[in-house]
Parts: sequence; C-alpha cells; structure tokens
Amino acid sequence: MKTTNFVLGLITGSVTAAVTVLFSTPQSGREIRSSVKTASTDMLHKLNDVKGKLSELTDSITNMSKEAKEIVPEAISDVKGSIEQWKISTEKNKERLEKEISAIQNSLLELEQSIANQQK
Repeated sequence: MKTTNFVLGLITGSVTAAVTVLFSTPQSGREIRSSVKTASTDMLHKLNDVKGKLSELTDSITNMSKEAKEIVPEAISDVKGSIEQWKISTEKNKERLEKEISAIQNSLLELEQSIANQQK
C-alpha cells in the first residue's frame, strides 16, 4: 500500500466522521460553525503531525538503507577474513594430526605383522 493512499484514506475517513458527528448533533448554526472550525483546525494539526511523522519515517528508512549498504559489505569482508585466518591457523594442526594418524596406522600395521609372525 502506498503512503499517499493511506494518508488519503485517513483524511477522507476523518472528514467523513467529523461531518457525520457535526450534522447528527442537535446544535444551533453558530455552535455547528464553531465546531466545524475547531474540528478543521484540529484536523489540520493532526494532518501536519502525520506528514511530519511520515517524513521522519522516510528519512529513517533512507538512512538505514544507506548504513546497511556500508555496513553489510564490511561485515561480509570481516567474516571472510576471519574464516581465512581460522583456516591458516588450523592448517598446522591439520598437518600434525595427519602425521600422527599416519604414524598410528603404521604402528598398527607393524603390530599386526608381528602378531601374524608370532602365530606362525
């Protein structure tokens, strides 16, 4: 829903409600004119408040999108850098573990061979 449609609906509904209330109350002409002036003044103040708040909301959304365009790429870059550093720091441990596993496998093979030789 577009903002202009929302504001237009809000204004139309408010005016309709105000006119209905004014014409359905038992008042004199002078009282009705005074009520209409007061209602229209209140309506203008409320409409100006709504416009101001919509403007603030639009500005906030614009600023947020600008910040997101700056922050998100930086965050992605930082995460990629952290992952690369983690890979580099774990590479030494990976190589050491591979050597230890290989040594254990060789020891197991030698043990199996010595057991097989003893059983003969």
